[in-house]
Amino acid sequence: MERIVVDTNVLLVSISERSKLHWLFRGLLAQQYILCVTTDILAEYAEIIEQHMGHYVSESVMGIFENLPNVVQITSYYKFQLLNDEDDNKFVDCAVAANARFIVSHDKDFKKLSSIDFPKVLVIDTNQFKEILEDWS
Repeated sequence: MERIVVDTNVLLVSISERSKLHWLFRGLLAQQYILCVTTDILAEYAEIIEQHMGHYVSESVMGIFENLPNVVQITSYYKFQLLNDEDDNKFVDCAVAANARFIVSHDKDFKKLSSIDFPKVLVIDTNQFKEILEDWS
């Protein structure tokens, strides 16, 4: 299984069964990939899910993350500050510390990473990830 990092907005829209991106959340539940997170990422996930979907859904999703063996908590000792947005940098730092294959995001701010040689962090969108996930199956 490959290690990946998922941006908050991608995760948020993948939770609902009515979402066209729900396959990503189902893939996590089916243990098709390893989701790498830090304490800061989990806190952001919980906050944003609660804002958009309510407290109950946020608590449920966080409970799922605590119990899935393919959700791995990473400690990031270095802060590379590669992006302008501090909220985005935590995903990059996690990906580097976890030796993740890539970050799944639709955030255009991550495009800057394609021009940085070290540390090398690949960013793909959900369409690319879906193709890769199908290849892994």
